[in-house]
Amino acid sequence: MREISDMGWRVSPADVERIVPFELLLDRMAESRQADWIQDRRALHTRPEPSGQERETTAHIVSRLKELGISGRVPDRGVGVIADLVLGSPAANAPLIAVRADIDALRMQDRKSTPYASACSGLAHACGHDVHTTIVLAVAEMLSNLTKRLPESEVPSARLRFIFQAAEETAEGAAWMVEDGALKDVSAILGLHVDPTIPVGKVGIRYGVLTAQVDEVEISVRGKGGHAARPQHTTDPLAAAAALVSTLYQTVPRRADALYPTVFTMGTIHGGSASNVIPDVVEIMGTLRSTDRVNRQAVMDTIQRTCDGLAAATGNTIDVRFLCPLGSVVNDVTVTSAYEASAIQVLGGQNLTIIDKPSMGGEDFAVYLDHVRGSQFRLGCASGEGEWPMLHSPIFDVDERAISLGARIISRAALVLSLMAPE
Repeated sequence: MREISDMGWRVSPADVERIVPFELLLDRMAESRQADWIQDRRALHTRPEPSGQERETTAHIVSRLKELGISGRVPDRGVGVIADLVLGSPAANAPLIAVRADIDALRMQDRKSTPYASACSGLAHACGHDVHTTIVLAVAEMLSNLTKRLPESEVPSARLRFIFQAAEETAEGAAWMVEDGALKDVSAILGLHVDPTIPVGKVGIRYGVLTAQVDEVEISVRGKGGHAARPQHTTDPLAAAAALVSTLYQTVPRRADALYPTVFTMGTIHGGSASNVIPDVVEIMGTLRSTDRVNRQAVMDTIQRTCDGLAAATGNTIDVRFLCPLGSVVNDVTVTSAYEASAIQVLGGQNLTIIDKPSMGGEDFAVYLDHVRGSQFRLGCASGEGEWPMLHSPIFDVDERAISLGARIISRAALVLSLMAPE
């Protein structure tokens, strides 16, 4: 996990004043285009595609960018888009600012009763990636239109890259994009995530650790099975697995440092095929979420020692594997402050929330931050009375006014960083 950078500076609202000549134009564009962006989002929402198979979505993005006069490159995998935009006459060593959206959907049923509910059985944009995609396309539209709406001498100089990433839900896509050169020459990267715990018209900002480190935990209990009526002739891997689940749930919280949020949950346990047969093998899968490297290692060591001890006590072999490690999103000071200052300009300081605790969710935006500085912010998307449906709910939806607000904030932050980032 990357620690929060001590380098850099905080962008202030006064710094954002440097782009005041463009702000009103950006806001007017957002106001005039908001209804069309909502329709774009609904079209994406109707046609969700699973991780790694986002070919129709990719084609839609390429087509929209082409309409804007921006050429999009599709990597050899056939999913995802990388597109560059140059404004004005930037120096050869001018910073290159990337903006990232994730484009995949979840394998789950959409149960909303709306005209734009998913038309694809078993697939749903229940995590807001359709909104993220729409917002970044809107940012590309707004910034590219500056060259059409302003005299040539007034167009800001900036180098921008738009990254539309596949397979975020499987935590594969960011690594693919890095392999495909999406971060080549990039100075900083901007991202966002809709947040149904925040009302529309408000945003959440956090400096430092935003999301948890994620490790999949695979445990295999192997031994001697046999007849259910004669357990004395077996090592009963199923009984050992049951004891292991209970023991881990007791020991892990006692070994984790309470000062750092840590969650270990087992989600599946599989073994056996008949009621009167003790199986030879039981497989357990779980997830470990942590926010501190030292604490993470201590918990992993505890899991290993507990498995070793129970294996010795029961006569079974218990193997543990920690798979698919994903680091935390650690928001950079300078990039996050650009978001903070931009959000204040768009929404007012009273509508800015400083998030005081990291989320225990995972996010493969963290992969980009292993290479360049960057930040994500939380875009409020809830409205109305009562509790708003959470992410990954079959009835998840957003207040679509969030789209233009997100586009206005990101556009400002991208321009500010383009003007201020160090060489």
